[in-house]
Amino acid sequence: MAAAESKPPAGAAAARRLARSCWSAFWDYETPKVIVVRNRQLGVVYRVVQLLILLYFVWYVFIVQKSYQDRETGPESSVITKVKGITSSEHKVWDVEEYVKPPEGGSVFSIITRIEATPSQAQGTCPESTRVTNATCHSDEDCVAGELDMLGNGVRTGRCVPYYHGDSKTCEVFGWCPVEDGASVSQFLGKMAPNFTILIKNSIHYPKFQFSKGNIEMRKDGYLKHCLFDEASHLYCPIFRLGFIVEQAGENFTELARTGGVIGVIINWDCDLDLPASNCNPKYSFRRLDPKHTPASSGYNFRFAKYYMINGSTTRTLIKAYGIRIDVIVHGQGSFLCDWILLTFMNKNKVYSHKKFDKVCTPQHSPGSWPVTLALVLGQAPPPPCTCSTDPGRPQNGGQSQAQAVPPSRLGPTSAPSEQMVDTPDRGAGPGPGASAPPQQDSTLTDPRGLAQL
Repeated sequence: MAAAESKPPAGAAAARRLARSCWSAFWDYETPKVIVVRNRQLGVVYRVVQLLILLYFVWYVFIVQKSYQDRETGPESSVITKVKGITSSEHKVWDVEEYVKPPEGGSVFSIITRIEATPSQAQGTCPESTRVTNATCHSDEDCVAGELDMLGNGVRTGRCVPYYHGDSKTCEVFGWCPVEDGASVSQFLGKMAPNFTILIKNSIHYPKFQFSKGNIEMRKDGYLKHCLFDEASHLYCPIFRLGFIVEQAGENFTELARTGGVIGVIINWDCDLDLPASNCNPKYSFRRLDPKHTPASSGYNFRFAKYYMINGSTTRTLIKAYGIRIDVIVHGQGSFLCDWILLTFMNKNKVYSHKKFDKVCTPQHSPGSWPVTLALVLGQAPPPPCTCSTDPGRPQNGGQSQAQAVPPSRLGPTSAPSEQMVDTPDRGAGPGPGASAPPQQDSTLTDPRGLAQL
């Protein structure tokens, strides 16, 4: 009974066996084994799969995607614009200083094509617009004095007064009078607007490849003074007619000039920098950017005022402007050969390889133990003094044989596993018949291919 009670539990014994098994497996060395199956059908399937993979890389990766190239997207860009032309409305002649806003010539600007002007506005009292909520009234009790509607035109005085025209009444307000709806005059500027010319000067720079280019031809004969853009004959004359831009965007100019809209001029610089710089050319496209089919927010307009003094009092002309806004958008990408092309095919590939890779040389004299040699190869032990041979076939140290000379190589994982297994003699065994043949073991230790495969 006592012996039975002192027997260890079965779980503890199983845990010890598992620990011993894991400890023993920790010191195992594994190497892959290659089996060659001589079967025609299996070989055909294998080669077809290889061919498909090869076609994928050659056709799609290299030809379609050009993955052998390094790419840079979003070039650094600058845009300068200049508009020229005059037009007339029912009451006056308009020049570029009046119908281009803002006048700085940036990548975003507006060309006014129709205005609704409210002249001679001054601070005073007048009827509120009928478009303002709760502005209509029947008596003074309907108007609260001092009330300020954020969407209105001034502060209410508490009086109900007749509107500018008709029989309706609205609450009186104190502000810029008369209000816009009561005295605005519409003027159309789009009569000559299709003939306005727009110069779009653009330059781009790819900092990774140190490449710069512009969209204007380098000529000194006044070329830009008498040319217009044409994709075939005048690609580097970036002077566009406003009517041409609207037409290329697929819009009707008369309708767009009355309601306003936003047109995008997209300049695309997709450059294969492996080719000469003359092959890197801008490509222009045009499209409307604002949602014209949305009734709540279709068209484009903005307001501004011109101030002046009359009899010592400040007066202004309020202008609600409809126009065509031009947004110049620049994008593109530059591509150039990857560094592995430099390392492989260029004439100075040895220079690039020397800068990109470090050489590790194995010792010329065998340390006498293959585990020590493996540790040296893997970088786990300090290497003994050695010299790298530059010629694998030239003996070193005067009398050493070719088998002892180890050529320099970059050590790393091999792409193919070893097809030969080398049995290593057991160090614990005594001398026997195998002890009289040490040259076989020495040749295995000094063979650089064997070390690389190991």
